[in-house]
Amino acid sequence: MRPVTEREIRTSFVNCSKGEAKRLAVPRDLADHPWDDLDFLGWRDPSAPDRAYLVVDEGDDGLVGVALRRATPPAGARRSMCALCLTTHSGDGVSLVTARKAGKAGQQGNSVGSYLCADLACSLYLRGKKETEPGARAHDSLPLAQQITRTRENLTAFLARVTRG
Repeated sequence: MRPVTEREIRTSFVNCSKGEAKRLAVPRDLADHPWDDLDFLGWRDPSAPDRAYLVVDEGDDGLVGVALRRATPPAGARRSMCALCLTTHSGDGVSLVTARKAGKAGQQGNSVGSYLCADLACSLYLRGKKETEPGARAHDSLPLAQQITRTRENLTAFLARVTRG
């Protein structure tokens, strides 16, 4: 992913109002992100643990930002898999997130959900730059390039569900 600015991030959101996008918490350390290792920019709101955001560079279509809500994780240890990168985590490492649909469907209260890495660091898990608990990442027989392609395709499918009316 290419480096992006706060202004670009705020104007990219498709499922919230301009006022909501103006008020959301954008990471302050954008210059320090490992952009070459990111397939998308994802972060949680430090002041509201149930809020998260992701921004994807869709090439010619520009940036697409989605505001997410995290469900309260159930108590107890369990293993879950992220629907984007297929990384498994124990405990609350994977969260059910919902995104209000874009446009009129979202205004009517429609949303879509998926299970994602709670910290939205899918790109870093894939590339081995961030680890879950030791030995938790299942061996994947696909080469890294194909794993990255699969993750991007999964992300594109999720975004299509959000933006489809």
